[in-house]
Amino acid sequence: MALTAHSTIGDWLNDPTGSELIKGLLAQSGGDPSQLTPVLGLPLQQLVVMSQGAMPQSVVDDLVRAANGGEIPADDDTAGWTEQVTAGRFTGKTVIVTGAASGIGKATASRIAREGGRVIAADISADKLDALAAELPGIVTVAGDLTQQASIDAVIAAAGDRIDGLANVAGINDDFSPAGETPDAVWDRVIAINLTAPFKLMRAVLPVMEAAGRGAILNVSSEAGLRGNASGNAYTASKHGIIGVTKSAAFMYGPKGIRVNSVAPGGVATGIPMPPNMSEYGSGRLAPFQQAIPTVATAEHLAASITFLLSDDAVNINGAILASDGGWSVQ
Repeated sequence: MALTAHSTIGDWLNDPTGSELIKGLLAQSGGDPSQLTPVLGLPLQQLVVMSQGAMPQSVVDDLVRAANGGEIPADDDTAGWTEQVTAGRFTGKTVIVTGAASGIGKATASRIAREGGRVIAADISADKLDALAAELPGIVTVAGDLTQQASIDAVIAAAGDRIDGLANVAGINDDFSPAGETPDAVWDRVIAINLTAPFKLMRAVLPVMEAAGRGAILNVSSEAGLRGNASGNAYTASKHGIIGVTKSAAFMYGPKGIRVNSVAPGGVATGIPMPPNMSEYGSGRLAPFQQAIPTVATAEHLAASITFLLSDDAVNINGAILASDGGWSVQ
């Protein structure tokens, strides 16, 4: 079988020619194949996203040509897991998705739209939202900073009188600092974006859902919401906090027909850049535990978990914290 950009990294390493090519690529940066253990099940193409701009598409194209006698063979894009769209699953439903211009939010907005939903796509990046709208005609985009009440009001206004679902996906990482090093600026920004903004947006949609007697809310947490050794102090606090918000709302509003759940991702290959000035101590302390991540997911993997909990397929699930982490949380 020909090696393509959609062959898994594991397939490349198991092939004699492919293995030598990957080893050569890693050697250029002083790396070795053991670093790829968590991503063996991902397609080679995902390296472009994971590199955060350091690896251009041409590198993957050159690898494919080198493995196939100078040609790029036809690629049926069927290697590994393939997203299976459920036609009509969100037909007639209006769903707000934050962080919708990139990464997990974009994958979630795309899947809901392709499954028939009316998507209100919110993000701080107007340019990226414009690009998303070009890909998914019919979605409604709202550009704004959700830490500001005016932006939350704009999202609710765009949704109109019916809101069936809310996916609070937008979030940022911290600088891996422990509590004794965490600057006010890092704490304030991470808590504002990861905890306060989703709470305020959830608070805004609840009256609409309550009046309708139905609704589903999904708050994205993290492995850092389940443990203390996945990230820094501010991010960990924000993700523990969103789980508390989720459980409280599930308890309060479950009898009113509103389900509130959370997905806790582990490693995700979204290519989101880390902030500057990372804590040296925190990074060193966390490194061995982060290196133990069993597998890294794509944004589409996470969107599958998120859309399940938002959909009517999760009719009897409320207050759940779904660890979509490849088994990291059981280690």
